[in-house]
Order: sequence, then structure tokens, then C-alpha cells
Amino acid sequence: MNANELREMSDDQLVATLKDAAESIFRLKMQAQTERLDAPTELRRRRRLIARIKTIQNERARAAASAS
Repeated sequence: MNANELREMSDDQLVATLKDAAESIFRLKMQAQTERLDAPTELRRRRRLIARIKTIQNERARAAASAS
């Protein structure tokens, strides 16, 4: 997902996507420790997705704070 797709999501959808990505990272890290990963770059993709989501959430929070 790119940033534009994430910005179109509602806050609830962002939270759900963040939760899914965090769970996915946990599973990938466990898999990396116990066996060989099928796609090692997937960890990087998930970390970046989480960073994008948190950035968008922070932007929205700052916009709401400055509006009030």
C-alpha cells in the first residue's frame, strides 16, 4: 500500500491495518528465528507500512489539534 491509499482510509481502518501489520511482523520474526523466511524483504515492507500508518495518524492528530 502506498501513502495515498492509506490516506483514503478512515481512522478505524488504519488502526486495523496497523494491528494486522504488527501481527504479521511478529509472525515473520518468529519464522525467521525458527526457519528460513520465504521472502526476507517482507519484514522491511511491513516495517515501512507501519511507519507510513503512524505518520498519517500523527498528521491527522496534529491537524485536529491545530483546528481546535
